[in-house]
Amino acid sequence: MRFVGKVALVTGGARGFGRAFGEALAREGAAVVLADLDAAAVADTAEELRTAGRRVVGLPCDVTDEAAVERTVAAAVAEFGGLDILINNAGLHLTRYNQPFSTLPRDDVRALFDVNVMGTVNCSVAAHEPMRLRGGGAILNISSMASYAATSPYGVSKLAVRGLTIAFATEFAAAGVRCNAISPGLIATESAMADLSDSLVEDIVQKRQLVKRLGAVDDIVGMAMYLCSSDAAFITGETFKVSGGMPLWI
Repeated sequence: MRFVGKVALVTGGARGFGRAFGEALAREGAAVVLADLDAAAVADTAEELRTAGRRVVGLPCDVTDEAAVERTVAAAVAEFGGLDILINNAGLHLTRYNQPFSTLPRDDVRALFDVNVMGTVNCSVAAHEPMRLRGGGAILNISSMASYAATSPYGVSKLAVRGLTIAFATEFAAAGVRCNAISPGLIATESAMADLSDSLVEDIVQKRQLVKRLGAVDDIVGMAMYLCSSDAAFITGETFKVSGGMPLWI
């Protein structure tokens, strides 16, 4: 029970990674606030987890709206007494945003950067002061293996997330707040499997990865729980690849 007495906020918490992060944190003792643009879905997810005996609330939140983020953080503090952990999971992704900059409509580029980059900024800045008042905390950003090639709007947005990880680790260090990130590889989420062709999935697993299986959500959750816990107390400003060894370089 690594998170007894801790309060966590997870954005994009209605489904996918966000739900899995919230469930894992709550299972290990944390009080969890799930925030999501889909108000009905996040309420349903929170209710399901409460039915399983977890301390979870679900709140609607648009991470691109600075005022809405501040209200959500304030609600988390009011509900559970503080804030110790933030997971910046909300994001736009999939092949729609892997088009070239010259092809993807500019409105889509703006929306992508507003969610993936400014959403991370808004939530991290809002979480800083409540964490400082608790003596410190942990922020975890979700980047992507696409950030290492950075050849598409999506990849560049996730490269920016890695940069923000270093920036916030530096800026928030005096408050005792650590900031790290995970770059997932190919993970068998429902959205990814619906978006990618079977042939591309097979090519990635068999030809590009060293571990010859699809990544599982639990592979990412395990790393997330480590980085948010006191086990990682001497780690900040780092991005960890969880990709089955795709790709490796020095």
